[in-house]
Amino acid sequence: MTKSDKKIVVLSGAGMSAESGIKTFRDADGLWEGHDVMEVASIQAWQNTPELLTEFYNQRRMQLATVLPNAGHHALAELQRCFNVQIITQNVDDLHERAGSQNVLHLHGELRKMRSVNSQSETIDIGYTASVYGAKNEAGELLRPYIVWFGEDVPMIEKAIEKIEDADILIVVGTSLEVYPAAGLLHYFPIENPIFLIDPNRHEDLSKSNLRLIKSTAAEALPKLAEMLVEKYN
Repeated sequence: MTKSDKKIVVLSGAGMSAESGIKTFRDADGLWEGHDVMEVASIQAWQNTPELLTEFYNQRRMQLATVLPNAGHHALAELQRCFNVQIITQNVDDLHERAGSQNVLHLHGELRKMRSVNSQSETIDIGYTASVYGAKNEAGELLRPYIVWFGEDVPMIEKAIEKIEDADILIVVGTSLEVYPAAGLLHYFPIENPIFLIDPNRHEDLSKSNLRLIKSTAAEALPKLAEMLVEKYN
């Protein structure tokens, strides 16, 4: 089977990780593992209670080690055999990578990594281990979780826009399309190209003629969608 020159971009969100057992901050009225989201996911929280945030992300890292990629993650990884696939994810977990996806752009950072408080470009992969507040890098700079918090810029958004603008097919899965700037990425996708929106709870079609709504979960829909795309374009 020859590999198609079609470029597929996948925009994934928290709903996809939730199917693997990772809780989201939208599960219970803005609470994330019992915390108000602004207490554990804002730059103000880091400035006010850095020890709390350090322990919170230690717990999230430990939880991540106990879950596995679901059928949706694996379907996207398999799709690489037939297409040029780029994942743009709002998730901070590594489930896409563990399933085998090779081109993954994390908009909101990566749970397994730490970075200097002075730089977003250099990171340290600590795996699923715990960190200690006050830890420093080799240059003596304080380390913090490599997470893009509320109140901070999203440094990868320009790269994401470039990927979206160049895509032939867009798959949106596990995201409410309510959190900006990620939600605005759809505006950069070529209007004549197809969008597949996978969401078991959405009713409206977003008034886009090129959009196909699939009311199903990621684990159920993505294997079927992948098979359909392979049959159509290969």
